[in-house]
Amino acid sequence: MAQPIALPRTRERSATKGSDFAPLLREVKEAGLLERRTASYVIAITLNVALLAATWTGIALLGNSWLQLLLTIPLAIFTTRAAFFGHDAGHQQVGSSRRLHDVLGMLHGNFVCGMSYGWWNDKHNRHHANPNHTDKDPDVGEGILVWTLEQAEGRTGLYGWLTRHQAKIFFPLLTLEGLNLKVSSVLFLLGRRGKRDAQIELGLMAAHLVLYFGALFLVMSPGKAIAFAALHHALFGLHLGSVFAPNHKGMEVPDADTTWGHLEKQVLTSRNVKGGLVTDWLMGGLNYQIEHHLFPSMPRANLRFAQPIVERYCAKIGMPYLNTGVVESYRMGLGHMHEVGSELRDLGKEPSRTA
Repeated sequence: MAQPIALPRTRERSATKGSDFAPLLREVKEAGLLERRTASYVIAITLNVALLAATWTGIALLGNSWLQLLLTIPLAIFTTRAAFFGHDAGHQQVGSSRRLHDVLGMLHGNFVCGMSYGWWNDKHNRHHANPNHTDKDPDVGEGILVWTLEQAEGRTGLYGWLTRHQAKIFFPLLTLEGLNLKVSSVLFLLGRRGKRDAQIELGLMAAHLVLYFGALFLVMSPGKAIAFAALHHALFGLHLGSVFAPNHKGMEVPDADTTWGHLEKQVLTSRNVKGGLVTDWLMGGLNYQIEHHLFPSMPRANLRFAQPIVERYCAKIGMPYLNTGVVESYRMGLGHMHEVGSELRDLGKEPSRTA
């Protein structure tokens, strides 16, 4: 059975106690925090499109210069903002029409970011349904990195080395996430290419690639264009991955025998990251991870108002609620990853055993 490391399991309660969520839901509804804030999204999306356009204008004006590489920083930031809008569209946070959300999601995901909105929704919805459940949450499934002692057990060769050092190489690995998102998206869509939505998504991704690389090769030499694209995707992956990394790693790991209601399932497996408006902006509101998981369709701008309500309610019913700083959140997440690889590191110290 997978064992939690960061937060002790203080109580096991029947799923029938899921009604604990009802009073909180009622309070949040009465505060108007589940109502759509479409106008704020229109302003935010328009501003981000303008900033992306300004960045690409700067790229064109600078011409064939290595100074172009400096513009990968704002481009990565505003591309990540586009990914956040695609994420919010997937959760139906913007308006009342599913069709509107699908259009917004595909424009921001497939066309702007070059990753599949459908693939992301499929993966992300499974994560929300069973966060940190190693058999059901794709974000903590066994892969290059592992998240439990069970997953780490018996790993040898390259995978064993990766597990032993995964805390140290985590952030360098995130620089490959931008490429991984594109590759995973294409493989997902090719498996569904007979469906109309998949064909539309593939078309939008093809348009993204043509326009993206066409613009770079039109303005820069091939070497500079490739360097620009590589650095942009590395920074994009690092930024996006750093936002999602501190939210669940090192928190409770439920298993098949765990019987939790909605409140426990979402609160005990998540942590918030505090830090003010700058943190809110850079993390796209996902620093309020507990509130986002409890109310996934809540508009991003309302999460900070829901946070004290949820924290107060959890304190009232005796539910552990973790709200920590940015540095501490990374320390906890990386500490968990380091602990998961501890047994393999201990084995590697024994001369008679091979890793």
